[in-house]
Amino acid sequence: MTVQRIAAFSDAGEGGNPAGIVIADHFPNEADMRRIAAEVGYSETAFAVPDGDPYRWRVRYFSPESEVPFCGHATIALGAALAGHSGKGRYSLRLNDAEIAVEARATGSGYSATLQSPPTRSSAVRAELVDQALALFGYTAEQLDPALPPAEIHAGADHLVLALKDRADLAAMSYDLDAGRALMRKYGLVTIMLVYVRGQTDFDVRNAFASGGVLEDPATGAAAAAFSGYLRDLGWPHQNRIRIIQGEDMGAKSVIEAEISDAAGSSIRVSGAARNMAADLVTG
Repeated sequence: MTVQRIAAFSDAGEGGNPAGIVIADHFPNEADMRRIAAEVGYSETAFAVPDGDPYRWRVRYFSPESEVPFCGHATIALGAALAGHSGKGRYSLRLNDAEIAVEARATGSGYSATLQSPPTRSSAVRAELVDQALALFGYTAEQLDPALPPAEIHAGADHLVLALKDRADLAAMSYDLDAGRALMRKYGLVTIMLVYVRGQTDFDVRNAFASGGVLEDPATGAAAAAFSGYLRDLGWPHQNRIRIIQGEDMGAKSVIEAEISDAAGSSIRVSGAARNMAADLVTG
């Protein structure tokens, strides 16, 4: 069995968020998938098996510590891997709790891909969650940007979004991994997304991913989709397209582009480039 290592949302052939990709005839048992994800060591490894049609696949995602319902960057990486395996085109993906799609296309340097996310929703955040999240990062309420109020956001997985007024506060993000894991699991969050508004349609982002045993994710497509739906719900002037810069503060700049329709709750198109890294043989 081969694990491909592909960085999604790369920027000009550099950076991006690496994912493990396993394309197989059948899933390994769950214990083996957890073990392989832990051995690969990336924030997620995606496992894909045929689902009755060459362009239809059953997919599961595992972090080093847990199975997650949806992962955007691993889906972009999977799109590139499927294009290399079966040819460019649109692939239907059946997840544990949703049906999505990824479309892959060739570029001069490899592949890029666009995923169609699960439906989105957002809601006002529980006050005690905001207080505990601010305490986790050592922020105060005065550092939050009132233009983007805290919210619980969803696009296949649940996230908390906190917007900061000062870019330096985003750059200074730090927290205790064990405390973050406990908080995220207590409230059922996959990540906590910290945002700085660079411009009306441009955002700098950092995503804490302690729930999966990772301090920070350099690119988070699922959170990008959820955030895009939140902007639509908020009435933000997004012009139907936003760009997210993530990973810059950790030396792995990633670029995520999202297309937003006007239909409330509808899915988001999330796009990015993919960069091949390596392939390893594993047992499973």
